[in-house]
Amino acid sequence: MLAISSNNFSGSLPPELGNLVNLQQFYLDSCGAGGEIPSTFANLQNMIVMWASDSPFSGKIPAFIGNWTKLVSLRLQGNNFEGPIPATFSNLTLLTSLRISDLQNFSSSLDFITNLRNLTDLVIRNALVSGPIPTNINRLEKLETLDLSFNNLSGPLPQTLMNMSSLLSLFLGNNSLSGSLLPEKSIRLQNIDLSYNELSGSFPQWVIPSWAMPNLQLNLVANNFKFDSTNISIFPGLVCLQRDFPCNRNTTTPYTSFAIKCGGSGVKSNDIEFDTENSTALGPASYYLFQEKWAVSNGGIVIDRKDPSFIASTTIQVNNTKYPELFRTSRMSPGSLRYYGLGLQNGPYTITLFFAETVFNLTTSVWKGHPRRLFDIYIQGNRRQKDFDISKEAGGAGIALEKNYDVRVTQNHIEIHLFWAGKGTCCIPEQGDYGPLISAIRVTPGFKVKGNSSNNTGMIIGIIAGVGSVCLVFLIFGLFYLKRRRSKDGEEEEILGIGPKVNTYSYAELKTATADFSHSNFLGEGGFGPVYKGILNNGNVVAVKQLLVASHHGKSQFITEISTISSVQHRNLVKLHGCCIEGARRLLVYEYLENKSLDQALFGKRNVHIDWATRFNICLGTAKGLAYLHEESRPRIVHRDVKASNILLDADLSPKISDFGLAKLYDDKRTHMSTRVAGTIGYLAPEYAMRGHLTSKADVFGFGVVCLEIVSGRPNYEDKLDSEQKYLLQWAWSLYESNRSLELVDPSLTSFDEQEARRMIGIALMCVQASPSLRPAMSRVIPMLSGDIEISQVTTKPSYLTDWDFNDTTNTFYDEETLSLSFENTTITTNTTSTGIESVSMSSPIISELINTGSLREGR
Repeated sequence: MLAISSNNFSGSLPPELGNLVNLQQFYLDSCGAGGEIPSTFANLQNMIVMWASDSPFSGKIPAFIGNWTKLVSLRLQGNNFEGPIPATFSNLTLLTSLRISDLQNFSSSLDFITNLRNLTDLVIRNALVSGPIPTNINRLEKLETLDLSFNNLSGPLPQTLMNMSSLLSLFLGNNSLSGSLLPEKSIRLQNIDLSYNELSGSFPQWVIPSWAMPNLQLNLVANNFKFDSTNISIFPGLVCLQRDFPCNRNTTTPYTSFAIKCGGSGVKSNDIEFDTENSTALGPASYYLFQEKWAVSNGGIVIDRKDPSFIASTTIQVNNTKYPELFRTSRMSPGSLRYYGLGLQNGPYTITLFFAETVFNLTTSVWKGHPRRLFDIYIQGNRRQKDFDISKEAGGAGIALEKNYDVRVTQNHIEIHLFWAGKGTCCIPEQGDYGPLISAIRVTPGFKVKGNSSNNTGMIIGIIAGVGSVCLVFLIFGLFYLKRRRSKDGEEEEILGIGPKVNTYSYAELKTATADFSHSNFLGEGGFGPVYKGILNNGNVVAVKQLLVASHHGKSQFITEISTISSVQHRNLVKLHGCCIEGARRLLVYEYLENKSLDQALFGKRNVHIDWATRFNICLGTAKGLAYLHEESRPRIVHRDVKASNILLDADLSPKISDFGLAKLYDDKRTHMSTRVAGTIGYLAPEYAMRGHLTSKADVFGFGVVCLEIVSGRPNYEDKLDSEQKYLLQWAWSLYESNRSLELVDPSLTSFDEQEARRMIGIALMCVQASPSLRPAMSRVIPMLSGDIEISQVTTKPSYLTDWDFNDTTNTFYDEETLSLSFENTTITTNTTSTGIESVSMSSPIISELINTGSLREGR
């Protein structure tokens, strides 16, 4: 056995550990080490137990683990691994416990699990699992716990699913299922969680509580099940908690506030009534609805502890609060805890979350004093804080912390989600001590409640009655103004309702700020139109992007950009201050970055000297910004137009990614998008340019090109250079193949770090591989740039460079000549006569495929 768990190591695992061929138990959870699992670990054929959760391991899950046929327990949670789950895992027939979660980029299927008949607990959570649940899953007769939550499963629930007679807990969250009969015999089934999926269809017979399953907990929250008179009484209140949250929509008496005492009895504190939320029935797969006003859903089970509690009580006095009574109890969950406000009046609100770490005793002199509780906070589906640590942010255990979030309600409901993403310690001080913990919630409106304000219409009528017919003119004018104002407010409501609150500006204000969009204030051309420097009335300097009326970008694209930028915040992303929409006029107001764009600084258009250290930091910062867009923001975002002109530089020459005019959103359910191709020639990934196949790996390709431009100080195409140097990618590969990569470095640099330069070039060449699967994720690029993990040797020259290697040395047509240009697998034949070109024909597998797929029409 070798255990290095719960430490602060760094760097990657030594490959020499692969020589420990007799190793049977290996504990790496929360150890701090990261990078890829060394290939030498394939030698560890005697492995029985492997725990590696909450450590930043990256890359693909090694397929060789499937050859550890003696393996009994495997945990890979809260890492940076990419999918898919290797099919070789079907060889692990002795496994009794398998837990994999939080995978990135590539989807997986469950086909491999049906051979694992000794499993007692199976957790594949938040792992981009897609497709149906295998119909023969009933072969897992020893299974006691199944957690498939936060995936993309679809299809019906297998009719024989319930043949697993010893099933204790079933978690199938975030999927798409329906089903059939349960055998009529006593079953120890306790918990079924199917929440937060795309489940549909009618309810099968086995979901109805019966004598066979008297303690059954079944959570079907946030799906697409259909309710009618035959089934609505089976699960009281569940109809309110489907994905469209249908209850109290457009009600004449909407709620405007609520407060919840999480995990405790209701209290009145400082004139605030906190409702009771202390249901002991809120177990590992359950929900609770309070008067159709608010609800709570819990998902997750502590497998490693008997009789786990979901309410934490404390006798300690919590400090730093005027509401001490709120912290005597708290609601906790080992997985997912969601609170909903239902039937709310649309408009702006402030959400206050009350936290205090009352479970852990942070005494550093003993090992039990080193626990870490980490979870993510989502508001309305957008992640507002990642890896939130209550005690760290509050300054210790037993100290109260209030977190405030502004949100705009547009569809009469609020969703607050506390999500454990596999991070933090699992077993300190006890097994299962992890996951969200919260003491209270308060939601207050950011608008005047109707009952507290005067009736403006009545006041206007009263004034008119008093002053007589002279005011009739003003009344007509007022009505005309109100009509126009309502129209404007309707447009603003559409904008402001799409995400976090955004400042609005009048067109007149922005026209004045930019001196009537003077050419002297022109900064450049953005995705929607020209960008101008502006100075607002308060003295703030901003960048104003003006949408051209003639542009083909419509209102929906404009609103998409507002929603996208306002929902993500990162130091390496351009910040959106606000917007303007008046009739056909639409403008965006960004932070102003005085050093403008990277291409202007790099390619000699401005007198800005960028030394090597700054270039390296620009590359690293850009990688961090893209990684945030791809994996951390909600919704996840593919930029689609990563290039030097879309990377702006602030006063410290730190990079900020700009121009989301071409950005499209994608969620965990889709890796292929058939939207129109948009981007810039030279930065477009081959699969996106040719087939419209869009994933985050398209941005990785663009980043690779930008990285080479940063190193070389030249654009990706330069017509004035010699033929072998015109195309940057081709020149970089030529130098790399002849072991002369450093000749690519910008000759204007007086000095540079050779090791960093080789690293940047190697990473760039990996990023511009023809196959998306060969390109690293941006979250993996970051540690490679930083030197935390080794860079794999790049051995494959992209096919788009080898296939399009023109051998033509002829540049003159001859009378009555047939000229053929031949390159790999492709022939272009041109028949010419004295009067010019008569015909052109091309034969190529690429062209044939384009024609077959409809991407290219014959004759074009």
